[in-house]
Amino acid sequence: MAMFEGSITALVTPFRDGEVDEASFKKLVNWQIGEGIDGLVPCGTTGESPTLSHDEHKRVVELCIGAAGGRVPIIAGTGSNSTAEAIELTRHAKSAGATAALLVMPYYNKPTPEGQYQHFKAIHDAVEIPIIIYNIPGRSVVDMSVDTMSRLAKLPRIVGVKDATADLARPMLTRLACGAEFCQLSGEDATTLPFLAQSGHGCISVTANVAPRLTSELQRAWRNGDIKTAQSINERLMPVHKALFCESSPGPVKYALSRLGICLPDLRLPLAPISETSRQAVDAALRSSGLIN
Repeated sequence: MAMFEGSITALVTPFRDGEVDEASFKKLVNWQIGEGIDGLVPCGTTGESPTLSHDEHKRVVELCIGAAGGRVPIIAGTGSNSTAEAIELTRHAKSAGATAALLVMPYYNKPTPEGQYQHFKAIHDAVEIPIIIYNIPGRSVVDMSVDTMSRLAKLPRIVGVKDATADLARPMLTRLACGAEFCQLSGEDATTLPFLAQSGHGCISVTANVAPRLTSELQRAWRNGDIKTAQSINERLMPVHKALFCESSPGPVKYALSRLGICLPDLRLPLAPISETSRQAVDAALRSSGLIN
């Protein structure tokens, strides 16, 4: 059985007056758990990890673990294109009590398949914590091949992948290469349902920030064999999936959360507030899905 399944939220990091808004972040964590979410990811891309200082990054992970209080798994984002930095952040996540670590493919420096393998192996060997590889070629430029992932899957603490390739043949090919217990989590909300059909186990979701109950119900319906309900929820949420990526994430989802009264829409540069046209698109999607009146 895979270590993780279901709907796992890639949490935003709320800001107020340029600083991490700890009160709003804890409010978000508690609301997510109350709505039935299956797990939480602090300090991923959606959490604006590139513009968090190391101290802020570590504090957000600690806040998430503390607020969750053991009620759901916490998969801490600890990736970097510097292997040494990734090891440092992963060690902190382990000491803070995270369930697992999510490590993005090294971005910008474009490692070869051997460099990718050695990067993840070095982190694996340095820290005794389950590791999920985050394969997102749209942001990191490089795409980890199934062959390289299969090599890494032989290491005992490399337990799965967050797959943001949107290649719907990939999960079945990965299952055949890495085994049925290798955890496969979609990183693309819009392809969640077909990803499950191709042997996926769940989704690390942006949409779950604003619709944790619905995204979790979709996953549970699929696991229970209730395909009709899963399809119905998928149809209801599709406009939200589309709207939340009308501009660079997490701009739209932070605006959506502000409409729900969870946190401010504030971003850190180089991300700018979303346009009026985008705000109208997000509002329309939230209304059509019943998330706001």
